Formats: sequence, structure tokens, C-alpha cells
Amino acid sequence: MQFPVSWLRSLVEIPAEVGIEDLAWALTMLGLKLEAIVPIGHDLAGSLVVGRVLEINAEKHSNGKTIRWCKVDVGESEPRGIVCGAFNFAVGDLVAVALPGTVLPGGFEIGQRMTYGHPSDGMICSARELGLGDDHIGILVLDASAVVGEDAAEVLGVRDDVIELEINPDRAYALSMRGVARETAIAFPQPFSDPVDAVTPVVDGGGFPVDVSNLHDCRGFTAVTVRGFNPTAPSPAWLARRVQLAGIRPLSLAVDVTNYVMLELGQPLHAYDQDKLTGRIVVRRAEPGEALTTLDGKERELDPEDLLITDESGPIGLAGVMGGEATEITAATSNIVLEAANFDPITIARTARRHKLPSEASRRFERGVDPTIGPAAAVRAARLLVEYGGGELETAATVIGGVPSSRQITIADDLPARVSGIDIGADTVVGALETVGCRVAVSDHQVTAAPAPWRPDLDDPYDLVEEVVRIVGYDKVPSVLPTAPAGTGLTRRQQLRRRVGLVLAGAGYVETLAFPFVSEKDWEALRLPADDERRRTIKIANPLSEIDPQLRTTALPGLLRALGRNLARGQSDLGLFEIGAVFLPPPGERPVAPRLSVDHRPSDDELKQLDVALPDQPLHLGVVISGRRERPGWWGDGRPACWADAIDACRRLGTAVGADVTALAAAHEPWHPGRCAQLVIGDDVIGYAGELHPRACRAYGLPARVAAAELDLDALLAHATAITTAPRLSSFPVGKEDVALVVGRGVPAADVAKALTDGGGELLESVRLFDVYEGEQVGPGRKSLAFSLRFRAPDRTLTEPEISGARDAAVEVAVERLEAVHRV
Repeated sequence: MQFPVSWLRSLVEIPAEVGIEDLAWALTMLGLKLEAIVPIGHDLAGSLVVGRVLEINAEKHSNGKTIRWCKVDVGESEPRGIVCGAFNFAVGDLVAVALPGTVLPGGFEIGQRMTYGHPSDGMICSARELGLGDDHIGILVLDASAVVGEDAAEVLGVRDDVIELEINPDRAYALSMRGVARETAIAFPQPFSDPVDAVTPVVDGGGFPVDVSNLHDCRGFTAVTVRGFNPTAPSPAWLARRVQLAGIRPLSLAVDVTNYVMLELGQPLHAYDQDKLTGRIVVRRAEPGEALTTLDGKERELDPEDLLITDESGPIGLAGVMGGEATEITAATSNIVLEAANFDPITIARTARRHKLPSEASRRFERGVDPTIGPAAAVRAARLLVEYGGGELETAATVIGGVPSSRQITIADDLPARVSGIDIGADTVVGALETVGCRVAVSDHQVTAAPAPWRPDLDDPYDLVEEVVRIVGYDKVPSVLPTAPAGTGLTRRQQLRRRVGLVLAGAGYVETLAFPFVSEKDWEALRLPADDERRRTIKIANPLSEIDPQLRTTALPGLLRALGRNLARGQSDLGLFEIGAVFLPPPGERPVAPRLSVDHRPSDDELKQLDVALPDQPLHLGVVISGRRERPGWWGDGRPACWADAIDACRRLGTAVGADVTALAAAHEPWHPGRCAQLVIGDDVIGYAGELHPRACRAYGLPARVAAAELDLDALLAHATAITTAPRLSSFPVGKEDVALVVGRGVPAADVAKALTDGGGELLESVRLFDVYEGEQVGPGRKSLAFSLRFRAPDRTLTEPEISGARDAAVEVAVERLEAVHRV
């Protein structure tokens, strides 16, 4: 919310030497978060004075334009002649005149010049030219109370400073000038005069008839009536300016006054055209099938949980959110009924969110409005309407509801000191609580405080501790670092997870974190069959966005969206990975989690019930690759990423954690059926890798040939071997042998490599596939796989017969197991 400093100074005597930065810092130290300091009109320089129009001569010129040659008294010995093209002012009006040499907001300098045959000695200003907004058409006409020759910038409030604060939900009282003025008085300190105390509220005396069906929904309702109001009366300049500086556009006197009182006191108000009301006002819940056209012109279907303001014609307003179109104030309204109510915060919050209709009123009601100020706020607004719009305030009024009973909270007088570490005595505790409006009693080292009605957030002993500490000063809390307990280092699982991330980062992949939320559109984009287990998801009861209301069962959607965003920003060559949980519902009907009380620790049985109700949350690893895997340069041509890179990333991880990952040909959505590998360790399937299906790429706005992999990281780490022991390296030379084996086209290369490994024995150090050939020389339905074999002994140099013998043994196993033919 925005707080004009001039308005604050009218409510509390801030010392003259206190600057805007000092004020903002003081409010920050009291727990009000500063968003911005906005200087207003300080770029206005020179002489802006109040002038009275003495004479107007209209002249039509050859270009078809009519101008007005004016004589204006600006408090000097002689009036000034000024040419003006506006027509909304008359002789005798008071106007703002910028004399030559004045620089208006925006850097527009006023000078004396000849125009339309006359020397124009200044400028008669509009609201837009003075930076007061675009709501006034033409020249700004001042109130009759202004004095000719005085500083018009002061009269209009052109120069000001605005402090913008972010108000936390539990500090509802600070959504008003009254609340922040009280905090300001605490900060310096200065006496605070509550503006509510200056209003003599009415009492229930037969005003406009009102019925409240449930005092829980509507805890208080005040209705006062103003008759004979002039709907065309303008808002006074000072009031409109304050409303504008607080961030609300001035519209009309009736609207501006209700907004002004809301900003001043924190009590939302609503004005009804009395002549449009049918019968008595009734506050009740909506009935099935009811609808309401709100002030924004939209017809809204009502929910039985909505709280309504109604009359005999039906709904006329969403209570605490927005009024109805049928009873709104118009330019013909002369009789007004003002409403100042106090509604249940939860009801208003749900209604505003249900209809996606946040408002300044709902923002305050859902946080909690002072339940005692409704009558005073209604009378304050009514008297402003009468003062500036004429008419008469009826003495009869309707007041429903009373002052709620105050809560009492008891704390030990040394509790603030023990919690904060500051030396806070009992007298300081009592003084601080009285400063924030509590009524305090002390007995036997116990302090009992009854919070003020405008502080519904104070209901716990530690709430009182917080109030004491913020009054004493957060900056006085000592900085004490806790002693770190002796650590045991990373666990084995933590070491493995860290190694996975380091291996991928070292291979050129960038880690990203995505929201774990998906929707049915993702399953369609990934082309998952209707019976795919990944479509069985958990729907979030209160999602951040209705667009993605489900918890993910695969890591790919978030990664593919992240890849698309980076590609749209020009990052064409990219490899991303994410390590995160997926959420797999148990088979069958999912158990319902118990609703736990907040006044005691859950029992062991309750915690077990919670655990049973939670979905399985295995850790998955997702990898996506697009563009070039190797960039071109002076060293040679680059290479585009392909399905093999996704498989290679998974094999690197297997090697890093000591697990043997094997890739087998497979068909699995959303991968291309001819370029997809199933990743296995032994008999366990741990994931899939390869090239994404072109339709999946198009669905996410990605180029063709995007490669991806997804692993069940928990399953991979379950097969990991010890990672703390470095491998033993032999210092003896390696023996290299290449073999080519012809096998059936459907035989996986991994099976051939496994047979060679088993046959090579302990001397075989590694097996690497380096060529695949299919052609006439090997026959139809056959392929040739060429492998590089490396042999090495840990304790000696191998002889040629030993190397040849180990090679032949490896080939023999492949021949026997897979019916392979050795190409010599």
C-alpha cells in the first residue's frame, strides 16, 4: 500500500528534522517491509501560483482554432495576459498559473512568448501538466478557499513523498493511514490522536432496516443515510489528491469519500442508491441458482458459500468483495445508504478467490478489520458527503452487533528476554505492550495482556514476545552463532548423488529445477497410451495454477519446457538435467490422510497413517539434449547431438557409481520406436534413453532430433558399489586386439559385448564397439560388429600367445552363445 507522507504528518507530529529515509527506516525496524520511496512533484521548479481569471476574450483565428485571451490576477500589481485554448473555466475561477521560468514535471519550461498575436506571460495549467493525473479534462479549477498569489503547489499538494510498504497478512491494521500513523508515533515517539476518537458515532435508532441472518458471517453492520446529496458536486482537491497518491484513481465525490475513509481508517465502506433499494437489506448466504451482476458489468453465478447483501429483489452485492450494478451510485443519485460492516475473514477470502475478484475491500476483510470502528467510519464518510456534496445526515441509523469480548494472554515477565537474548525488564515488557494498544495487568511475575481490537493476530504468548522485541528494537538482538555439532561427513547416498551431479556437469550438462506439476496436456504431448501407469497421478487440492493441477510421474515435462524456454532465448546447443522426486500413487484406492490437531504432537499411529497415505516418491534423473553436442572450429567439424549421447550420459553415470548399465533396443513412449534403448542393470530396468518422437518434440515446440533419458536414480544407486576406493591401475603395457563378429540383425551389441567380456577373463580390461556394418558382404539379415579389446595384467607384461589366447577365448564364448561368426 502507498502512504503519502503529508497525510501521515497530518495524523501524527513527525519531527521536522526527520527525512523520508529516516521515516522509512523507522517503519522498517518496526516490521513494515519497505517496497519503495517515491518522490512526487519534486521536479517542479519556479513559480506556480494561484491566479484569478479577471477577463476572457474568445478569438477565432484563420486556422479555424478558437483561443481565449485571458487577464489573470496572480497577486502582482498588474494582471498578466495569458493565451489559453481550454474552455472549461470562467471569469472569477481560481486557477494554477505557471509563471515564466517555471519548469513543470517532465522538464517542460514555461517562457514568455508571442502566440496568436498576443504576448502570453505564463500558462494556465491542467492536472496532466502538473502531474496530477489525467482525470480532469482541461484546466484545473481550484477551490474557492485558495488565496490569489499563494503557492499553488502547496494548495494542490503537487510536491509530496510516498512510502510504499508491503503489508504482511497478519498486520491488517497497517492497511490504513490510521495504522501506519500509530506505528509512526511509536517509532519517534510522539503522542497519537486516533482519528476515530474525533468522530461521534451514531447509535442504533431506527435507520434503514437491515437483517443479518448469521452473526458469525456478519459480526457487525452499520447503515447511515444521507438525503439530498448533490451527485454532481466535485471532490475537494485535497481529498482527491490524497486518494490518488495512495494509489486509487479519483472518480466522483461519493466514490472518493468511501475510498478515502477506507484508506484513512481501514474500514471498507459501500454506498447504495437508496431509491434503487427494494425493501430491507438482508445479509445471508447465496441460494442455489442465484446470480449477480457486479459493478464491473459481469454476471456471476453464485455459490451457496458466498455471503451476499440482498434486498427483496434479490442479491445486490457480494459481501466484502464488490457491490452490485443494480444499486450503484450514479450521476442522478441524491439519497445514499452507507454500509460499514464487519465480515468473517475466511468467508470473504474464499468468495474473492472463488470468483477471481480481489478488491481493496476484500483485501482488508480477509485479513481482519477492527470490529469497533464501523459506526465511526460510516459517520465520518457521511459527514464528508454532506460537507462537500450538500444534503443532510439522518440522525436515525442502524447498528447491528456489538464490541467483541477481548482475549487475554498471559506470559512470564522474563519470557521476551529469554527468547530474544536482550536484557528486557518487566517494566519494559509492560510499557511495550501498552504501546501497541494492549490493556495490561501484572501479578506475581506474570503479565496478562488484552490485545487491542485492531490486532486479531495477537493470540499466542510468543505473539506478545514479538511485539515487545520489535518495540525494543530488532537491531538490539545479539548476533550469537550456534555451536556447530561435530559432523560425520556425507552419507554414502549423499556421496553418490553428488557424484551423479558432478559427472553430468563435467560432461557439459547444466542442472535445472522445474516445478513438479503437470496436466493432462503433458500426457497427450508425450503420446502416453491411455493405460500407461504414468497417467495415474495425484491431483493437488489447492494447486498454484489450474493449468498444472497434478503431481508429476515423470521428470520429462518440466525439462522439456525448460529446454523450450532456453531455445526461444537463443540457446540452441544445450544439455539439461534435473534430479528430483516423482510422485507415484499406490495401486488401488489411495488411503486418506488423517486431519491432525495443531494443539499437540501427532501420535506414532497418526504419523504412520500419514506415511501410508503419502505416495511413493522415488528420485528420478532426467536428461535432455538439443543442437550440437560438439561445436565446429579450427579443430574440425562439429557433431549434432543424437540418441547415442543420451545413452552415453547414462552409461557415464553407471561407470561413476560402479554399476554396469546395459542398453537394449526397446519401444517406449515418448521415444522414437527405432531409436530407443531400455537401460538395465542385471535384470532390473532402471530407465530409458534415446531420441524423442518427432510428435512429442512438436508438441513442446522443440526441434527434431532432441535426445532424452530418464533414470530411476534410486534403482541406479541401489546397484552402486563402493565409491571410496580408488581403482588399482597397472603400470604394465596394454595389449590391443580388434575382432569383428557377424551376428543376426536383431542381436543387441550389448549382448555381444557381454559375451566377449565373459570369455576374455581377468586379463580383459575393456571392450568398446567402434563399428557396425550391414551389407552384401555379411548377407541379408546379418550385421558385423567390430570391437576393440584391451588386455592387461596387473603384475607382468603379457606375451603375444597370452593376448591371442585371451582374444580367442572371448570370441569362442560369443560364437557359442550367440551363433556369431568371427570375421578374420
